[in-house]
Amino acid sequence: MAELKLMKGNEALAEAAIRAGMQAYFGYPITPQSEVIEYLAVQEPNHNYVLIQAESELAAVNMLYGAGGAGARVMTTTSSPGFTLMQEGISYMACAEIPCVLVNVVRGGPGLGTIQPSQGDYFQAVKGGGHGDYHLIVLGPNSVQEMVDHIFLAFELADKYLTPVMLLADGATGQMMEKVMMPQPKEYKPDKPWATTGKTKDRERNILTSLFIQSEDMEQRNLKLQAKYKKILANEIRYEEYMTEDAEFIIVAYGLSSRIVKNVVLQGRKDGLKLGLFRPITLWPYPWDKIGKLAAEDRVKFFMSVEMNAGQMVEDVKLAVCGKKPVFFFGRLGGIVPTPEETYEAIKEKIKE
Repeated sequence: MAELKLMKGNEALAEAAIRAGMQAYFGYPITPQSEVIEYLAVQEPNHNYVLIQAESELAAVNMLYGAGGAGARVMTTTSSPGFTLMQEGISYMACAEIPCVLVNVVRGGPGLGTIQPSQGDYFQAVKGGGHGDYHLIVLGPNSVQEMVDHIFLAFELADKYLTPVMLLADGATGQMMEKVMMPQPKEYKPDKPWATTGKTKDRERNILTSLFIQSEDMEQRNLKLQAKYKKILANEIRYEEYMTEDAEFIIVAYGLSSRIVKNVVLQGRKDGLKLGLFRPITLWPYPWDKIGKLAAEDRVKFFMSVEMNAGQMVEDVKLAVCGKKPVFFFGRLGGIVPTPEETYEAIKEKIKE
């Protein structure tokens, strides 16, 4: 039976990881996600997982590489500056096809910035923050419940596609407390014949690497990865639509911004404005085709992307709309969360134009 609990987002995420069968966690404390490692440290004596507070995020990501390559179900969590430090190791794991779960509870930037919530890491997450031609599967939770649900999903997708999977949350979602339905622990039975377990009797050695000196070999690895990404694009796109069936003005938002926009949509409907919300849940793969189909509807007059940054996801909205309709942007910076009132005013201003 599932359990109803009142939990902070970071702590709910940590509990979900335990119940999803996490076998090892490597991380370094950084606000606003430090509660994850704190919760896991408290719970460690009651469970069978390895917890190491690494000396840095650089060390943590390479511990993920090693333990993940040995077949363990592994996870790390961090916040924006820490995630930047992990990019080289993530690129290595993407190429070596090592599954792991990465969580970025985003804070304002650039630089050390502020500890307040932001969505300024969207580009880094979905455009491949490290070097080379690779993608992460990126999930954008907008509630404590989705912090839980997406952890279970992330581990499954990582193992299914042999790839790093990322949760792109924000500081507010990590810190807020909400009711959450916590699933019962899931028995995890690893079946990873590709892993470097040390057992080589009756089989060839497993070699997990991102180093291919010969260009022809490197091209073949890249072609294999691209085929995998096409499969992910075909099968793993997730999104939510809210009152888009007859909407004339479609607001696109993810994460915390989508909750703000949902209130704005309700207010607009009361005032006779046919607003609708389109929420990408997978930020990569992005639901370009679905937004494109909405853009082809005659009734739709424009799109607006609402974000907690200077305008990042709006580029994907424009790609999806492909010039069929105008695309506008509204956002706040520096860790400021836009209010429903100012968001609504920005939408009404565009309607008047």
